[in-house]
Amino acid sequence: MKKQGKVWLVGAGPGDAGLLTVKGKKILEQAEVVVYDSLVGDSVLSMIPRTARLINVGKRAGNHLMKQEGINQVLLEEAQNGYRVVRLKGGDPFLFGRGGEELELLAEHQIPFEVVPGVTSSIAVPAYNGIPVTHRDFCSSVHIITGHKKAGQEYNIDFEALVRTGGTLVFLMGVTALQDICSHLLAAGMNPDTPAAILQQGTTAGQKKIVATVATLKQEVDRQGIETPAIIVVGGVCSTAEKFTWYEKLPLSGCKVLVTRPKELISSMAEKLREQGAEVLELPAIAVAPVKEKEQIQACLNHIETYQWIAFTSPSGVRIFFELLLEEGKDIRSLGGVKIAAIGKGTQKALKQWGIYPDLMPEVFDGASLGRKMAETCEENASILIPRAAIGNREIIEELSQRPDLHIDDVATYDTTYEKQELINVAAEFEQGKITYAVFTSASTVRGFVQAVPDLDYTCVNALCIGKQTEAEAKKYGMKTWVSQEASIDSLVELVIQLA
Repeated sequence: MKKQGKVWLVGAGPGDAGLLTVKGKKILEQAEVVVYDSLVGDSVLSMIPRTARLINVGKRAGNHLMKQEGINQVLLEEAQNGYRVVRLKGGDPFLFGRGGEELELLAEHQIPFEVVPGVTSSIAVPAYNGIPVTHRDFCSSVHIITGHKKAGQEYNIDFEALVRTGGTLVFLMGVTALQDICSHLLAAGMNPDTPAAILQQGTTAGQKKIVATVATLKQEVDRQGIETPAIIVVGGVCSTAEKFTWYEKLPLSGCKVLVTRPKELISSMAEKLREQGAEVLELPAIAVAPVKEKEQIQACLNHIETYQWIAFTSPSGVRIFFELLLEEGKDIRSLGGVKIAAIGKGTQKALKQWGIYPDLMPEVFDGASLGRKMAETCEENASILIPRAAIGNREIIEELSQRPDLHIDDVATYDTTYEKQELINVAAEFEQGKITYAVFTSASTVRGFVQAVPDLDYTCVNALCIGKQTEAEAKKYGMKTWVSQEASIDSLVELVIQLA
């Protein structure tokens, strides 16, 4: 029997990934097909699961890859084919998002659907610019109006009624008609000195505001320049923009940072950067998975109690080792007599999740330092297991080899693969200066990034690296490089703040 499909209209919010609702994120993670448009923020697009099939309908004011009727038909057909379909829309689906039109055809054909409201830019973008859309000292109402009109046609808006309300006016999709909007408001009797603002790309690194009056706003926009998408706000509340400003005061406001860790490790770094005001683009250019040929590691696990030391060189190595240990019907009690070495704080944190505190960790968090420290510490004739990536570097082995009495099992437990993404034109973002920094946590993430974005002029990349080995890999491609003081996520975040 054919599986029943379903459609979810999900509001993606104004751009900041943190403003995607909890329910929206959960539904998106379960999507099999995602139909998305140009107003969805890059940070949200990068959250779409790799397994989902993508359909770009490219809706932006005056520039559609697909007409609305075609979008409606796509949603119907994908659902009829039994898929979980997410229609991902910027802002809120029902606020000038034509969500109602998309449901008409689904309802007619009895396709099940849900609507997941989104945070609308008409409220969020002014808030990020220090403008409360209502304030007791200025107004008692707010009115949201589409500023878009067809070429050659007059507005079907009662401007006199809007002026009489005395409320805050928010115009969406009105940048190209700014002069017309202001002229109509003045003709309808609005005081020329009424504060007004235009707010560009709010809640993202491209955020910019111009505050003037209804009479002078167009002149100021011509002088200072503005990019779409942007919204227009008119009313006394605009006078608070400087007093209530907060987003611009965050250390990383205006910075767009590309993070390249494996997907399961990205979230903690991304969250730390977002807390400081950065727009974060998550590009998991590498993925890790247990090796297909497990005989060697299985043999080691079956006599795990014979090792004096296990050395872990990455958080992924920790996670996969314990997954494999459990597969063999063993648990952490098997390691009762084994000492544990960790390369750095990230690996230490991963071990703590299993209730294990490392016995040894070098002062400098790299393979050579770990090998050197172990060579100084290990007892005579010690047996050492190193479960790590199949493409792991040789530094730790070279240092341990200075002790010929040590017995070393260097065993591949996971493979690293490189991933590509087609959602965002990363090369163009770098070359246009829109991405401020790329953060690399290993040499393999650099290689993965290069494979994921092969047509980029890498001299455009400001690469922030977790250690000298990672920096050396980035320099191979001509990237401008900086190295964090410590090989830790907190130190990398601090480096971003220092450079911003």
